[in-house]
Amino acid sequence: MKLFDLLTLIWSNLTRRKGRVALTTIGVIIGTAAVVLLVSLGVGLQQNAEAQLGGIGDLTRVVVYPGFSEGPVVDIGPGGGSGQTAPLNQAAIDSIAALPGVTAVIPQDYFQSWAIIRVGRLEGGSSIIGVGTEDLSELGVEAAQGELTLTRGTVIIGSQVANNFYDPRARPGQEPPPPPDLYGQTLNFELVKFAEDGTQITKKTRARVVGVLSEIQDEPDWSIFMTMSELDSYNAWVTGQRIDRDKNGYNTLIVKVGDVDQVLDVADQITAMGFQAWSPQSFVEGISSFYLVLQVAFGSMGAIALLVAAIGIANTMTMAILERTREIGLMKAVGANNRHVLSIFLGEAAGIGFLGGLGGILISWGLGQILNVLVLSYMAGQAVENGGLPPTAAVVTPLWLPLSALVFATLMGLASGLYPALSAATLAPMTALKYE
Repeated sequence: MKLFDLLTLIWSNLTRRKGRVALTTIGVIIGTAAVVLLVSLGVGLQQNAEAQLGGIGDLTRVVVYPGFSEGPVVDIGPGGGSGQTAPLNQAAIDSIAALPGVTAVIPQDYFQSWAIIRVGRLEGGSSIIGVGTEDLSELGVEAAQGELTLTRGTVIIGSQVANNFYDPRARPGQEPPPPPDLYGQTLNFELVKFAEDGTQITKKTRARVVGVLSEIQDEPDWSIFMTMSELDSYNAWVTGQRIDRDKNGYNTLIVKVGDVDQVLDVADQITAMGFQAWSPQSFVEGISSFYLVLQVAFGSMGAIALLVAAIGIANTMTMAILERTREIGLMKAVGANNRHVLSIFLGEAAGIGFLGGLGGILISWGLGQILNVLVLSYMAGQAVENGGLPPTAAVVTPLWLPLSALVFATLMGLASGLYPALSAATLAPMTALKYE
């Protein structure tokens, strides 16, 4: 029997009993639509979560902190902490830099007091960070204005630092001044510390802004960067002691990894050295794992409906064989063999699964579009009220999902019709012809 003749016969048999086939197909439609729609909803939720995490930072970065233990307090000098056992000194930097995949290790520390920053009539404040590199591009940042090279007496500021400035002489009700353009300006720093008797002591210094960073929605946006040597001198003034990096180490290390796929492995190796390591990639991986489990759970819920539909296909094919027993005997009497009969009934069962899968995909697509319109309109309003980013889509259907659902529905129909088809194929011709 030729393939075209087989397909024509299968279609003819399916259309002879339109009502029964339609009812059976509806079960497959419901199951397929449930699987596709629920998994698409999980994919949409994952993409929205990842979009909201767009500002989580550079995924090739690992932030390393000194190691701590639960033992007794170990006094390591200024900047030390309780139980600290693994300072981030040069030896630690060399060990981490030798790890496979690590492209740069940049020490970083913070000003240990606070400062009033003035430019013209405006005052402000910001986090002051010293970095152990002259080129800030090693941190994975870009310049919106100026350059990324630090020298003594210069600073590079984040994109949001200008928003911290205000007019201290402004009258009540007066409109606040716009953020100043700080690029090329000289910032006047008034460093503040307190003596043992509580007396406030100040120190004045100046630095020229040679670069403004592009916004990355992370810590650098609100920070002022200077050379590590200058920061060490200011921290020594605050603490009254010389900063010993070999003994006390640095506050943090920024470790750059060449490939994002190596980030978690590098972080694990750093942790094994006795340090604390964190990367935005670990958070992203956790979110992705959660939504993958959610998609599997959603898909399993829809698969229950497909299982019920499979039982319906098996029942329909069993009833069809009972009704068409004489027809089976007649086919064998005119030359059809077991393989021909098996192909016909398996084709009918697979056809029901295929039609149901196709209908389920179309219905799930339509319902997905409706949900997108309703959910996005509601969530957009919520985002405006809360000041967040509106979602891009509530239901996202990747191409592999409907194709997989169609193949699965067809194979499910084929498997459901296997036993009835085998029963039909093994019927003896004379017994089948005598069946009433």
